[in-house]
Amino acid sequence: MFPFGDRKASSSKHVPAALKAALQSSALPLDVHGQDFDPLLERIGDAPLVLIGEASHGTHEFYELRAQITRRLIEEKGFTAVAVEADWPDAYRVNRYVRGESPDADGRAALGDFQRFPTWMWRNTEVLGFVEWLKQHNRGRVDGDKVGFYGLDLYSLHSSVDAVLDYLQETDPDAAQRARHRYSCFDHYGEDPQAYGYAASFGLGESCEDEVIAQLTELSRRAAKAGDSDDELFFAEQNARLVANAEAYYRSMFRGRDESWNLRDTHMMETLQALMQRGSGDRPAKVVVWAHNSHLGDARATEMGRRGELNLGQLARQHYDTQAVLVGFSTYTGTVTAADDWGDPARLKRVRPGLDGSYEALFHEIGRPAFQLRLDDPSLEELQTPRLQRAIGVIYRPQTERLSHYFHTALPSQFDWMIHVDTTRALEPLEPGHQWTPGNEPPETFPSGL
Repeated sequence: MFPFGDRKASSSKHVPAALKAALQSSALPLDVHGQDFDPLLERIGDAPLVLIGEASHGTHEFYELRAQITRRLIEEKGFTAVAVEADWPDAYRVNRYVRGESPDADGRAALGDFQRFPTWMWRNTEVLGFVEWLKQHNRGRVDGDKVGFYGLDLYSLHSSVDAVLDYLQETDPDAAQRARHRYSCFDHYGEDPQAYGYAASFGLGESCEDEVIAQLTELSRRAAKAGDSDDELFFAEQNARLVANAEAYYRSMFRGRDESWNLRDTHMMETLQALMQRGSGDRPAKVVVWAHNSHLGDARATEMGRRGELNLGQLARQHYDTQAVLVGFSTYTGTVTAADDWGDPARLKRVRPGLDGSYEALFHEIGRPAFQLRLDDPSLEELQTPRLQRAIGVIYRPQTERLSHYFHTALPSQFDWMIHVDTTRALEPLEPGHQWTPGNEPPETFPSGL
């Protein structure tokens, strides 16, 4: 199933005529303003887990089409939760809003906790529209029939500590005192978890590992006794799990990228499993995941796997097998919202045309503005030949694009379904800032070098 490394990667400008003909024949229509997803929903069938990616964190069409697919999964296939590449406490504020349990006046306010860089990733017009739709969908439904909105990521160490303490202070002051004592281990490092990770990794300060595990164990025992009926306890337990995994993640940052990446995606999988096991009332859980292609395309089919990295898509396939359906996105050119470097303001940037030898360049040759591919189509076997694939995160560096944003992958082993939009446009942040200005993106000819 995973032939990466068995074949020489494609680098020729020439597209074999047979492959081009197969793609033109197999490509399914897609109107980016319509809903041409009947074949995809047929492919999904009764699968309870659908993971929908994105080739950048700042492309309008990826967010728009992902929301369209998700609405249909909720309305037609009874999906019970949306789990996104965001921090658990920030997303849980949105969850309370869409379920009618929040004092927030509107969706913009409910998105207010997404203040960590990059704010535009979840504070944007497409997410706002989906959140308002989800609230309307849930209106008038009993709790067991409402669809939730949850975060899978682990960067919110301190806000998750606060959430655990707030819950325990209201429900069990003695337990809150024990938790404060355990979590006080982090007090020496202020609000910077990387400072803790550096000190703990190099023996410059004590590790908090035992304390955070003890706190998670105590809350997990409490949750096991309570069952699934207490949503606030579930929220607190997941925050305690996040603190434990984030503590390990920040210690691992200084030991190597592979280890920290694997810890992060393993945490995402643990959170996803908790959601899948929980369900919604009497309904079995059915979850749609929103995250980057690099998290959701099976790592075993890519360079990531060769260098020892795993990801959520791989773990989902290993655990749920064919009950998990993986959907990817790609684009050839256009504009994107991204930063020059970590923590910098959002900019509207021009996306360079896909490089020779990439899937993006191959799909551009088909000559359609947008299309879909069912990747288990036998006529597309030649797509297993490894090619370059572009990944733009929150940072886009066109000057070093080949080194910074491309890796080799065998597409049919990476995803079950691919959606290609040839020319895309930048996602619009809710607070664009003065450096995000339509019409001011660099011309197509900039920069001239790699």
